[in-house]
Amino acid sequence: MITDEIRNNLFENADEDYKRFQAKLIPNIPSERIIGVRTPVIKKLAKEYCKRADIDGFLSDLPHKYYDENNLHGFIIAECKDYEKSVEYINAFLPCVDNWATCDLLKPKAFAKNRDKLKNDIDKWLCSEKVYTKRFGMGMVMCHFLDSDFDKSYFSKIADIKSDEYYIQMMQAWFFATALAKQWDDAVKIIEERRLDPWTHKKAIQKSCESFRITKEQKEYLKSLK
Repeated sequence: MITDEIRNNLFENADEDYKRFQAKLIPNIPSERIIGVRTPVIKKLAKEYCKRADIDGFLSDLPHKYYDENNLHGFIIAECKDYEKSVEYINAFLPCVDNWATCDLLKPKAFAKNRDKLKNDIDKWLCSEKVYTKRFGMGMVMCHFLDSDFDKSYFSKIADIKSDEYYIQMMQAWFFATALAKQWDDAVKIIEERRLDPWTHKKAIQKSCESFRITKEQKEYLKSLK
């Protein structure tokens, strides 16, 4: 069975030092669920396994037991070139995502050439009650709609998300810190109007002021809005 083969392969590439490092970064995942495979190795395995005719056997074998299996799963999805298939894989996988690191590595390559279709799916993810599905939706806006395909309507959609979940609030702060660097004129209005909850508002300003992409004058102005 391909899942057993993959698991054995991951354990063959285990690194105990990296496992300890990962366990500190993802405290909500029990250390016994972390194998400790370094990211370049997982990416290499993903490129190999995505070509296998029986890979759906692994992708449908959810939920996975190990954190590293989830990361491999995410990198395999990233290699899929078909948009509809990528979304199908993502929607099946997102309910099983249980940590910020796996969530944030999910960057399907097929999305970049299908941004018109992507908007409808992002709206669904942003409305999800699941923490990491919502976080993934915000991440996709940050990846795809803050540059040449900028869509400022997402500023209100993301600012209006109300949650006490730390990993939602952190993504909101990260999103607006990035938006301030890329689309200052529109993003700063969200800060000026105090559209975010107080903690996220301050965190977005903090992260912006730590960025080299924000000018000294902009940083001083943001500090005045704390």
